[in-house]
Amino acid sequence: MACFFRRKIAAKLARTLQQSEDVFIPSLTAVSPLKKQQSGADLRLSLSTLRVEGILPSSGDIQLQTENLAAQLKQDSVVEDISTGHAVINFKVNRGLLAEKVLEPFAKGDDDNFGLNSELLNSLPRGTTLVEYSSPNIAKKFHAGHLRSTIIGNFIANLKQSLGNNVIRMNYLGDWGMQFGLLGAGFKQFGCVEKLKDNPLQHLFEVYVKVNKEVEHSEDMKQAARDFFRQLEQHESQAVTLWQQFRELTVKEYQQVYKRLGVHFDIYSGESFHQDQAQEVVQELQRRGLLKVSERGTRVVDLSPEGDMTNVCTLLRSDGTTLYITRDIAAAISRRETHGFDEMIYVTDKSQENHFSQLFQILVTMGHSWAERCQHVSFGLVQGMKTRTGDVVFLEDVLDEARARMLHNMNQTSTSKELENPEDTAERVGISALIVQDFKGPLQGDYKFDWDRMLQARGDTGVFLQYTHARLCSLIRRNEGAETGTFNPSLLQEQTSINILQQLLRYDEILHQSSKDLQPRHLVTFLLKLCHFVASAHTELPVAGSPQDVAQARLRLFRAARSVLANGMKILGITPVPKM
Repeated sequence: MACFFRRKIAAKLARTLQQSEDVFIPSLTAVSPLKKQQSGADLRLSLSTLRVEGILPSSGDIQLQTENLAAQLKQDSVVEDISTGHAVINFKVNRGLLAEKVLEPFAKGDDDNFGLNSELLNSLPRGTTLVEYSSPNIAKKFHAGHLRSTIIGNFIANLKQSLGNNVIRMNYLGDWGMQFGLLGAGFKQFGCVEKLKDNPLQHLFEVYVKVNKEVEHSEDMKQAARDFFRQLEQHESQAVTLWQQFRELTVKEYQQVYKRLGVHFDIYSGESFHQDQAQEVVQELQRRGLLKVSERGTRVVDLSPEGDMTNVCTLLRSDGTTLYITRDIAAAISRRETHGFDEMIYVTDKSQENHFSQLFQILVTMGHSWAERCQHVSFGLVQGMKTRTGDVVFLEDVLDEARARMLHNMNQTSTSKELENPEDTAERVGISALIVQDFKGPLQGDYKFDWDRMLQARGDTGVFLQYTHARLCSLIRRNEGAETGTFNPSLLQEQTSINILQQLLRYDEILHQSSKDLQPRHLVTFLLKLCHFVASAHTELPVAGSPQDVAQARLRLFRAARSVLANGMKILGITPVPKM
């Protein structure tokens, strides 16, 4: 794999420049192969990086520096060609050795750890990572807008876990706040116990709509809502019992949606867990002299640089009840005390960027230096997510629609008739399509939802990933037992083979890049490109009818591609299907 070649080239550079081998490892990158271009360089050294790191003088002509260093480096049994580009030195490795080292881990079948033992990844800090994601509001159906938080958070948790971190997956439910004052007061007037049992979230949704209309012109209803929430904060039994019923029914229904998405949580928490601790936060801020009284009678923390109250964060309403951020401060402190995390990642939409900026600032002001290791991963909006029947409100509608459309597409092919459970396959592939469409661009960007483009089997879609994986599984099944005898890497010299090998060589770098910015698009792009190379190889590298040693070598290559494709898909949160 890549670390073998990086180490060999780093040793060559270390001898020439009288430096440690380790300083060159981050500057050596695997070259992204091009489908229509003959195989050239496999790894590349950036001279700019060496200058920034102080390994080479930062002054002088960089291209002359590049040419001079390249001239001092000699070819050997590992590196068969050395050339230069603009401020880079290119290394082409021995083709037989490339195949041998990249495919070595797959000698005894699939290797789930391919790329994960790389020294590039070993340099990453490891510890306990707490990821808070999804976080819908209880007593409301799972809105399609929560899909992004759920799948992005799941990707981050999967990635961190694959890289050796102890990951805590937390769903922090919106189960407290004035909206429950509205819902509680509304249920007393508009609620029906029988309807609540039959279809709990739909009925609560209807109640919430009615009570919101009512408060627009009823001061009595506004007061009733305030009274109910105050009763909750004061732990009055009747209000708490009704709230608990809402919460339990909601979590039960959410878990069905999470099961369909292949998402699980270690902890279901919520704002309600921290209502008492929120009061302790208020007292601590008062002791530190950080809590001020605004002109409206609210309690605020002044975050303005000059201390002139131009940037304040409200922590208590004028009636003394807490707000979302008060409970978030308490939650963060509690999590640190309970779980001792090394980093905490919040996954919410970009409208909450200011909220988290204030949250982290207040925590640091309170003396919690660990808040500097907290991070908000934000994302944009999905536009145009509709079903055939009109606007989508609930995520279940989206999942049902994806399954139905995918099943229709699969029924147009002959292979789907062989499936034991075509609906289950359609569900998995439809969810894959949703995830890949969401992950193809930068997370912060809004994107236009497009059913037709999303479900194409030949485009850069989740369907294409699943189709390629299923096709590789089929190829390996049909040729079971053909991988006997001695593997001969010199039989994989075709450009099509080299493209796949060069792409696999990049896998650890893609994981490293993903770990740095927590953007799934790097892995999606890598896997889609691998699938395109595999599609060409299916045509140009036949297994059936080839001499046994050639068939054996090609099967090893296809098995490696399938393994890396499946592992990458799992990190994205996609369950690979073996047949389509």
